[in-house]
Amino acid sequence: MTIERAVFAFAGCMVLLSVALTYFVHPNFIWFTVFVGANLLQFSFSSFCPAAFVFKKLGMKTERQCAV
Repeated sequence: MTIERAVFAFAGCMVLLSVALTYFVHPNFIWFTVFVGANLLQFSFSSFCPAAFVFKKLGMKTERQCAV
């Protein structure tokens, strides 16, 4: 799995978690969903994401590195 795919998988899990927390715990957890969405939008333009940084430190490769 590449970093880019891992970021999207992680973000998807975080969105589902935040929706569940919003429904079962408190409505203000919707802001967690907003944060994840904003982070994905920022990642699409700048290629910087805290989760991507962690995945890179764990030894995952980018799609570009896998294509070579």
